[in-house]
This record gives sequence, structure tokens and C-alpha cells, in this order.
Amino acid sequence: MARRLLLALGGNAFLPVMGSGTIEEQRSITMKTMRPLVEVLGEEDRVVITHGNGPVVGNILIRNYAAADKIPPMPLDICDADSQGGIGYMIVQCLGNALAEAGVRRPVTALVTRVRVDAEDPAFRNPTKPIGPFYPEAEARNLAAARGWVVKEDSGRGWRRVVASPRPAAILELRGIQDLLAAGHVVVAAGGGGVPVATDQDGMERGVEAVVDKDHASALLASALGLDTFLIVTGVSRVALDFGKPTQRNLDAMTASEARRYMEGGEFGEGSMKPKIESALAFLEHGGREVIITSPEELAPAFLGHSGTRIVPG
Repeated sequence: MARRLLLALGGNAFLPVMGSGTIEEQRSITMKTMRPLVEVLGEEDRVVITHGNGPVVGNILIRNYAAADKIPPMPLDICDADSQGGIGYMIVQCLGNALAEAGVRRPVTALVTRVRVDAEDPAFRNPTKPIGPFYPEAEARNLAAARGWVVKEDSGRGWRRVVASPRPAAILELRGIQDLLAAGHVVVAAGGGGVPVATDQDGMERGVEAVVDKDHASALLASALGLDTFLIVTGVSRVALDFGKPTQRNLDAMTASEARRYMEGGEFGEGSMKPKIESALAFLEHGGREVIITSPEELAPAFLGHSGTRIVPG
């Protein structure tokens, strides 16, 4: 039976935090992520791929500052669209090549996607979304003072710039995604959480300075499409309790109620695992059947039930 799923790829599926950042490295890593996907997906499966853009959009912003004396810096919504187009192209190329290697003829299409947000969302007053590279604390604070950034410590891994991450309210390209799926395409959409836009009092759309969380946007899209499975690919092979501590315990499975209890108990970090659990719960509450959380290396075995963390209703 054909499966209906959304695969949400973290930025580490294209550009690891400690990577060199070259396009050759990004293509190589993306290809390694795509090949296992081809191995486990059937030709009739309906598949949407979303992706993060954290390291990439951070690099675009660094280029903004480095060339500011020669080229006017672009606002964050344009940087979001820039990263969405570039990463989408790379996924289309790599997945298309992986399908060709497997003898599968199937179109893969990337769609630059806008996501509507509320301009009055409280997130604009409390930035939490990490973007760009990690810094030592002193350097991060110096950059914040010089550039007007907000910086925060990120899950014990270092300090990063954080920006507003408003909740997505609607996927504006939903109809186009539905049409492409119906025509048999693998669709790459809502990259980096989509390009955040809001509506002015006069009804005109405008971009906003924010990054919508990829997992929240992905859950909204998966629910709107009526998909069954939400597969989140991130930097760890399983969800863990006491993450990073000597008492760390990896979880193979949990129910939605267990996941909520752990989250409310403070088990999952802001800006890292917590948005994934929130998104998983939202997807299951809107009729989804299962959520799988795993790493790029464990994608194929997790899809087959041999790795990762499964979250189901209950």
C-alpha cells in the first residue's frame, strides 16, 4: 500500500555544524542522505521533503555583513528564500540522481514556499531560534554588541545568534503542493520553515525578519495534506532523556502523552529537541499516525522500524 509521509531534514543533512561549508561537501552529504531514502521508498509513495536552513542561512547572513560596504545587505526573509532555493535545488539534483541510479523515473520538484505568520506574535519580543555558527561566549557577546544581535547558549554546544520564530499559521503554496503530489512528484517545500510573511492593515503582504521553525511548519504542512507519517531527521539517532548527562537514556518509543509529560518536565531543549516534540504532538493531534525522529545515518533503518524514536497517539 502506498505510504504518505513528510520527511523533515535538519540542516545537518546538508551542512554539519563543524563542516567546511564547501558546495562539494554539501552535495556529498546530501547525496548520502538521499540514497537511503531511495532504498526504502516505493514508487507509489506520496512524499514531501522539508528541510532546515540553519547553517546555510547563517552563512548567507555572514556574507551580508562581510560585503556590506559593497552590496546592500538583504533582509532576513530574502535570505530565507535564498537558502530555500539553493538547498531545494541541491535536494532535487541529488535525489533525482539517486533515483536514476536505482532505475526509478520520477519527477522531483522544489517549490519556494511562503508561510503566513502573525505580525503580533509574542515571538518577535522574545527571539529563540538559533541561526548561524556556534561561538565562544565572549565572541558571541561582542558580536551582539557590535551588530545588535540577540545571542543565547544553545544546549551546551556554544553560543549562537537567535532570531524571532513566530508560529506558522498557513502554508500559502498548499494548493500547488497538492497538485504536484497528485501528479506523482516528490515535492520539496517549506524549506527552512518557509519564507515568513505577514499581512499589513491595508491587506498587503510583506516579509518579516524571522525564521519559522522548520518542524512547526512541517507539522502544519503534513497535517494540511492529511499525511500519515512525519519523519524528522536531526543530529541524534534517538530522542533522549537527561541529554548530554552521564544519566542520558535513549528512547526507542513513546506515546504522545509520555512525550508531553517529558516536555513539560523540561527534558527537551528550547530551539533544539523541544520544537520537534511540539511538532510531533501537533501532528498526532490532527490525525497523524506516527512520528519518527532519527539521524541522517539511521534514516533507512528507522524507516523500517529498526532505529530512531517512534511517537504514536496515546
